[in-house]
Amino acid sequence: MFRRAFWFTTGVAAGVWATTKVNRTLDKLTPESLALQAADRAVLAGRRVKLFALDIRDGMAHREAALKDALGLTAAPDPEPGPRALPGRPRLVVVEPQHSHHSLTRKEDH
Repeated sequence: MFRRAFWFTTGVAAGVWATTKVNRTLDKLTPESLALQAADRAVLAGRRVKLFALDIRDGMAHREAALKDALGLTAAPDPEPGPRALPGRPRLVVVEPQHSHHSLTRKEDH
């Protein structure tokens, strides 16, 4: 009697396990799940590409600095940032107009 109960319980447990496993696999193969998996992989690939590009940029900056040092091209930075004036020409100064902060579509006065 105990043998039958043991094997019956073992069969039920195996059936539940197999059914659960099949249902999980089928859930992973739905179009929505496949789309989410593809999106996650695309985001991960984008992060990897971004990290790779940052590594390349960092390596380029280090190599450029090393080459400038080796060639003696390290010069003092330009003390005045912005556009440089041509020799013999005056530097143009851009003056931005003063705008009132009132909107033209205000309906408070109507």
